[in-house]
Amino acid sequence: MKRLELFGLEGIGEVNAGDSIGALICVACARQGIELVVDDVLVVAQKIVSKAEGRMVRLDGVEPSARARQLGQELDKQAELVEVILSESRKVIRTGGRALIVETHHGFVCANAGVDQSNVGLGLVALLPKDADHSAREIRREIQTRTGKTVGVIISDSFGRAWRVGTADVAVGLAGIKPIKDERGLKDRHGYKLKAAVAAIADEIASAAELVMGKRDGVPVVIVRGYEIEKKEDGSVHELLRPEAEDLFR
Repeated sequence: MKRLELFGLEGIGEVNAGDSIGALICVACARQGIELVVDDVLVVAQKIVSKAEGRMVRLDGVEPSARARQLGQELDKQAELVEVILSESRKVIRTGGRALIVETHHGFVCANAGVDQSNVGLGLVALLPKDADHSAREIRREIQTRTGKTVGVIISDSFGRAWRVGTADVAVGLAGIKPIKDERGLKDRHGYKLKAAVAAIADEIASAAELVMGKRDGVPVVIVRGYEIEKKEDGSVHELLRPEAEDLFR
């Protein structure tokens, strides 16, 4: 019987700049009596990674540009916040409502460049990690050093979706796992050759983990057990980015 299990990891507590997320995960596992097994996939909330890497900005120390002030007026957003969003962006794609849809320096197309004011404290914002693939590799390496177990790591964040209402968690960084499963060219059970069977595995796992993680529940890490990781495979979140020439929403 195919089975997928998700375990919320509690008790990690407040994360500070310089903390090792891998070490905190191992300590929390020991406290909860959870033993990691080979091929577990750990989904880690982007927010605690950003905190550990010092990717926090105090808005009262930001001097907004003229462009930020203008956009702030148009979108009813704090000019200092808009300035931070612009600094995290390669280009602005759309504006509307109270959102800036941008392409970040990582290549993500998302609202407000992933700059987030929730769960960080008043007057502060969290930025996305500069290189979340690297962050995931460091977490994976620390866990392997401490436990001897090789696991997959996905760093997740909540993104809106062009075709649907509401947000869903997606991968913004990963290590030890391929982000997509490409079955194009294979045949289904009826002999039909698959033409569009490219599954965003890392995003699907991240979204499933968010059901346990929640937004206010204090569960920043979820252990996903039962997904069969392709052996000797590693990947990058950049494999999930649609080329601009194929992006019909730009």
